[in-house]
Amino acid sequence: MSSDSHPLPDAALLREARVEDADRLTRLFLESRAAAMPYLTRVHSDEATLGWMTHVVLPGTDVWVAEVREGGRAAEPVGFVSVDGDELEHLYLRPDMLRRGIGTLLLAKARERSPQGLGLYTFQRNSGARAFYERHGFTSVGFDDGSRNEENEPDVRYRWSPAG
Repeated sequence: MSSDSHPLPDAALLREARVEDADRLTRLFLESRAAAMPYLTRVHSDEATLGWMTHVVLPGTDVWVAEVREGGRAAEPVGFVSVDGDELEHLYLRPDMLRRGIGTLLLAKARERSPQGLGLYTFQRNSGARAFYERHGFTSVGFDDGSRNEENEPDVRYRWSPAG
């Protein structure tokens, strides 16, 4: 556990991601997207997504993992956040871990890592994510027709700044 780790509700821990997390974070990413956005086109295979997580996300961004011990088993990743400078690239939770405060704590870590402000994109149809970010002080600053993302899904740009 690094000195930046924080205890979370329900015996959860927040820690920096490691290379060996790639497989579990890829599965979490895929499960979360499938549950939250079943309409979303799959543009990459599971293997390609694992390669992206291994060679792009983990080495190229600041990634933090939320882990929970369940039923006496070893701690297991239940969510992660990825930040690149002032851009919140990814925040995903295991579908059964929603509304337990874990997303809020991962977002707090992202804000801590980028105290001057954060920007992010989410899909317009992802009403759960949009409500989450708006509850946490993010403001929509632009809408796109989907031509800027691989899924060709209309998205919305959000910004958060500490000044409000």
